[in-house]
Amino acid sequence: MSTASTATRFGSEFRAICGAEHVVEDPELHPRNILGIAPAFAVTPGSADEVVGVLRFANEHGLVVVPAGGFTQQHSGNLPPQVDVLLHTTRLTEVEHYDAADLTIGIGAGCTVAQLASKVAVDRLFFPGDPPLQERCTIGGMLATGLYGPHRHGYGSPRDYCIGVRFVTGDARKAKGGGRVVKNVAGYDMMKLLIGSQGTLGIITSASFKLFPAPRQTRTFLSEFASAGEALAFRNRMLHSPLDPICLELISPEARALLTLEGISCASWSILVRAAGSDAVVARYHAELGSAVSREVEGRQEHDLWQAVSDFPHTVGERHPRSLLFSMTLPLADVQPVLDGVAMVAQSNSFTLATIGRVGVGHLLVAMRPEPHAEVTLVNFVNAASGLRNRLPRDASVAVLHCPAEARHHVPAWGPMPTDLASMRAVKLALDPKDILNRGRFLF
Repeated sequence: MSTASTATRFGSEFRAICGAEHVVEDPELHPRNILGIAPAFAVTPGSADEVVGVLRFANEHGLVVVPAGGFTQQHSGNLPPQVDVLLHTTRLTEVEHYDAADLTIGIGAGCTVAQLASKVAVDRLFFPGDPPLQERCTIGGMLATGLYGPHRHGYGSPRDYCIGVRFVTGDARKAKGGGRVVKNVAGYDMMKLLIGSQGTLGIITSASFKLFPAPRQTRTFLSEFASAGEALAFRNRMLHSPLDPICLELISPEARALLTLEGISCASWSILVRAAGSDAVVARYHAELGSAVSREVEGRQEHDLWQAVSDFPHTVGERHPRSLLFSMTLPLADVQPVLDGVAMVAQSNSFTLATIGRVGVGHLLVAMRPEPHAEVTLVNFVNAASGLRNRLPRDASVAVLHCPAEARHHVPAWGPMPTDLASMRAVKLALDPKDILNRGRFLF
């Protein structure tokens, strides 16, 4: 079905569901550079009932729907070959419940991470979500992609502090999982099913979260090392110490240069340790870390430092469009050998390697960008991606967060291939039987 014929036939129906001012029918106004294909419509429903209406109509007419938040993730998974309806969630911002004393909040999926954090900060509470571009990233987008930043070390991922989710299934049924309180034990864990599902099973309309008391103060301690091995040895000492930092981040020299972090040498590997608590807690870090610390950061400078670390995935794609960015999770003992192996892969394919990561929990972000003046071809991209996967241990996982357009159809977005494809197909069939949501994002 062509874009023009779809627009001609269905425009009035979508306007009746969402309101004329919330339906765009001109394909040239859509973000073609992000989707890779212009949709026939962009609709912005204002409630879960309107989302139901859009999906019910899409099911009736076989239209492919792609949910969209803040467009902060440039590439993850396979792009749908066809997009009929781009469904924006940005009007879904209602606060459904907020109990500061109980440390819980429920809010619409279109609210941004920064807006949620600012709202609870008034009551000296803290929301630990820190995906890239928090001013743009929506709550629904954070959950659908499963993205997180350096707070993963101290607070876990969104799977750990999301306690409830409301969504509309692919076949236009309103559903929910979890609830408004921290202790939810009944039924299937629908939150964890939807988090990271890339909008293929349902459209998240709102979610509930566990909040945390805001730290009294924070301080970041910077240690620098001549090699990754020395930095990881320091990490091991930290993990066996009585200290409990909220962030423990590794930064390679190339990543430091890419992020232009003030006060961190481009010649060294760095470990950033972020402490939170009272004066006594900060003093304990001083005593325990001692001469290993080369610099301390606090206040606005500290905030900007961690914001730059959180935004690393976006920075890679924006500054170096012809780069590969991998997110990988692996056992702690395998971080060093994987770093060594990936460095060899990058060098043999004329790439410069930049790495950051939550090395206390085994999460790495690895960016490969073409070396200056190197003639990097499609073969280099494919070989680099396959070489990286071959260097990973069997119990590791990897996803491509950024890939140049020329290599998108040749570099697998996921790895290794899941062993439970039959179960994944069954879940998809149960929630989206006509495969209208993000069709082709996962290759089932």
